[in-house]
Amino acid sequence: MRRTPLENWIVNKIGLKQGSRKAIEEYQLLKVREAIAFAQRNSAFYGRLLKDVDATGLLTLEDINRLPFTYPEDVSENPFSFLCVPQGEVERIVSLNTSGTSGNGKRIFFTKEDLDYTIDFFKHGMSCLLDATDRVLVLLPGKAYGSIGDLLKEALALSGTECTVLGVLTDLEEAAKCIAEKQATTVVGIPIQVLYLSRMKGDIFKRYIRKVLLSTDYVPEVVIKELTEEQGCSVYTHYGMTEMGYGGGVECDALNGYHLREGDLYFEVIDTETGAALEEGKIGEVVFTTLTRQGMPLIRYRTGDMASFSREACSCGTLLKTMKRVQGRIENRVKLKDGQFIHLRELDEILYSFKNIMSFRAAIQAEDELMIDCFIQEELAFNQLKGEVEQRLNGFLEEKLGYRLKLEVKLNQSDMPTKMTNSIAKRIIHDLRRM
Repeated sequence: MRRTPLENWIVNKIGLKQGSRKAIEEYQLLKVREAIAFAQRNSAFYGRLLKDVDATGLLTLEDINRLPFTYPEDVSENPFSFLCVPQGEVERIVSLNTSGTSGNGKRIFFTKEDLDYTIDFFKHGMSCLLDATDRVLVLLPGKAYGSIGDLLKEALALSGTECTVLGVLTDLEEAAKCIAEKQATTVVGIPIQVLYLSRMKGDIFKRYIRKVLLSTDYVPEVVIKELTEEQGCSVYTHYGMTEMGYGGGVECDALNGYHLREGDLYFEVIDTETGAALEEGKIGEVVFTTLTRQGMPLIRYRTGDMASFSREACSCGTLLKTMKRVQGRIENRVKLKDGQFIHLRELDEILYSFKNIMSFRAAIQAEDELMIDCFIQEELAFNQLKGEVEQRLNGFLEEKLGYRLKLEVKLNQSDMPTKMTNSIAKRIIHDLRRM
């Protein structure tokens, strides 16, 4: 098994003659200090938040735990207070919807240099899965300059890799035709959309597609299993978010967690309640600090994503850290009256194991009532599928909770599944008790 190409890229980026874990961490500590000092001087928000912080007093990476967090709500309330360069130097602004009570959307600013760093990461990150024979179809937003698809295409052009950016999946026929005409070998896309495409256009998918890179949302294990076993694909996953500069980490051939973009980002995993750092292997909230961002640096930004660092070294032999696959977001769960939680990922593993279910909505309507609205293919026995789904869900809920919830399962054929899967928005369990 080859070592992740990200290692040589990061070692060379940092300027090390010989890579070591200690050298990478020394570099990260230096860059954190620089990022803090830069943000204090140029960002109104960090000028206030970090006014009493002496960056030179950070002697180890563990000392970073003393710094305050940055929350998504901070960015939503006043994004311009994070801006560290004149507006004329901003090359790309991304507006993100937020579920915050203020109703304000987040705005993320990038300079040309910031975008170039992302292109550089995409170039080397994609080399983790591609070879000279690959042709790539991207099912992510790509029309706008500086969008994820646009940057990915530019990065692949630097490697001489043919890339077609079709955009978020809305037309199955167009996607299948594009795969055949371009003889695409690799699809990059949103997990549930790629699963949907493989199920609805299985003949084309199986004939051409050998590799899949899943991104923009957490990846259910059942999706990886089906694409691997039934479609014969090697399935890689990518971790990133717009606030990171799109790219955060990508899997190597071991397919057992992401190797991280350690030259540009410093990652932590913290206890969601106390904010304390967690030891490797413990699942908590992912926090990151940008090390090279110019337009809008972020210090200890709380992502809301749940993951853990791997206790074991990766079998590829890299000195880079490995983060296990993200388990979803904190908001991907609902709390019941007895303090227990139902997680969206648990419902995913059950419902997407049924090949006729293309997508679903889940909601808690009352303290003890779970509603599942499944979007399905046509031409199947309604009652049989409904009964099987209810049996599986009831068995899971009773084993997990120790009691049964009221369960309502609807099978919906009236809307085409694309209406459920053509959004890049993160999925949640809707809590109607708050309405």
